[in-house]
Amino acid sequence: MKRGILVASLLVLALMTAPVGAFSADNLLITVDEDGSADITFNYTLSWIERIAVFFKIAEPEQELKSALEKATGAPVTVTSVESNAATFSVPGFAKIKSADDGNTYSTPGLDFTGAQEVLESYWFAPLVDADFSPGLTVVRFPDGHEETFSNQHAIPALAHTIP
Repeated sequence: MKRGILVASLLVLALMTAPVGAFSADNLLITVDEDGSADITFNYTLSWIERIAVFFKIAEPEQELKSALEKATGAPVTVTSVESNAATFSVPGFAKIKSADDGNTYSTPGLDFTGAQEVLESYWFAPLVDADFSPGLTVVRFPDGHEETFSNQHAIPALAHTIP
């Protein structure tokens, strides 16, 4: 009995003195195709506590990102690959295309990462995590190679780019 109490006390002490884990959104690459679909790759760093949660399927970052993308775009999103530090998605109809005499204008939706904090707070390990959902670098690449870049922004504005 005393041994069980000692082990439980040591575990609680270890959790209380352990460094706070950090989720970091590293890079976000959105590649818009000619038909308006997009391939989206999100690179991130998980803390040790988040890795444990992912291992035990308590948290699935790719599903949370998929839901956020579906909400932002109003389009179905497919998870095409998942690794320990990245997830890739396919989004048909991500950009709306408007044809005119001067060319095709591709309009992308705005993306806001502030809602991700609310999702994180629903997990048991939320108090142990210091999260930064603003990608260090976001690149939106259009079919002609034109790129818009953003650094450490929690929201990416809607964009429009015309290709002659």
